[in-house]
This record gives sequence, structure tokens and C-alpha cells, in this order.
Amino acid sequence: MRGVTGTAGCGHGRGEGAEVLLVRVAGGDHQAFEELYGLISGPVFGLVRRVVRDPAQSEEVVQEVLLELWRSAARFDPARGSALSWILTLAHRRAVDRVRSARAAGEREQREALRAGEPAFDHVTEEVEAGLEREWVRRCLRRLTDLQRQSVTLAYYDGYTYREVAERLSLPLGTVKTRMRDGLNRLRGCLGGAA
Repeated sequence: MRGVTGTAGCGHGRGEGAEVLLVRVAGGDHQAFEELYGLISGPVFGLVRRVVRDPAQSEEVVQEVLLELWRSAARFDPARGSALSWILTLAHRRAVDRVRSARAAGEREQREALRAGEPAFDHVTEEVEAGLEREWVRRCLRRLTDLQRQSVTLAYYDGYTYREVAERLSLPLGTVKTRMRDGLNRLRGCLGGAA
């Protein structure tokens, strides 16, 4: 059934739905891609939206991720982690690239405006707002437990999969997933107060 999240709606065994679909996608199976899309589109959009923030830009990044997924599904290595972790890592990297690209474009525009003698956007205001946002994120991260903070930092700032985080911290994968979920929920609540 289309639009159902989780593995229940895709007709595959529990826990291996995304992996099986990804193998089929690597073979050019359009139906498998549609099923995989239904399974992952929500988590991918949520992750990209948190990083990019702008809804229209987020939708563009998700489309780029899906296109990359179609083209590079054969690169998935189940020995390195789950399919969902691999896909979310692709999404996170693409979202970070978009943010960096937008920042670089803004800096180029500012340099061009300075060369042309035109007043640029209020650089001081932008810097202050960015600094306040960074400080708010730091403050919220400090409210997490050490394990939650380490897990979130490794996954979302350093780009590790859950499995790689578990290996780096010498912890069971289930423990890392639980700490990540709890940490992200606490962060979401804390950062919600910044809006």
C-alpha cells in the first residue's frame, strides 16, 4: 500500500524491507523505487528540513537525494549499516552541501556588492542572528546527557551512521539508537523554544 511508512506496507520481511528494496532498485526496478520512496520519504524530508530549514529548498534537496539514490543504489553496502542509515547519511550530506553552497553564494553576493559600491544586506544583523542560533544549539546540546550529545554529534555533525557511532562508542547498536532518539527529541523540544 503506497504511503505507508515502515516495512509493513512493502510486503517484505520485518527489518529487511529497505535493504531488499534497495537491492531491487540497484537492478533498475521502478516498482521497488516507488515502494522505497514510500518507506523513506518522510524520514528523509524531516532530516533535510531540520538542516536546510527552507521548505522549498528542502524539497529540492530531497529530490536530489532520491535521484542520487536511484543512480547509486548499487553502492549500498549492508555490512556498513542499514539501508535507512545509508540513505539518511546521503540526505544529511546533501543537505549540508546545500547550506554551505547557499552560505558561499551569500558571501559572493556580498563581495560583489562591496566591489560595486552598493550597500549589501545587513551583514552585522546576519552575523548576530547566526551567532545567536549557534549559541542556542550549543546550549541545547549541553542539556543532553554525555552519551546523547556524543551520539548526536557523531551522526549529524560528523556524518557517521548509527552502526558507526555504536562502533566508535563501543556500545550496542540498540543503545545508540535509543540515546539518539531520546537526544533528538530533547533537542527538538529545546530548539522549539528558540523559534
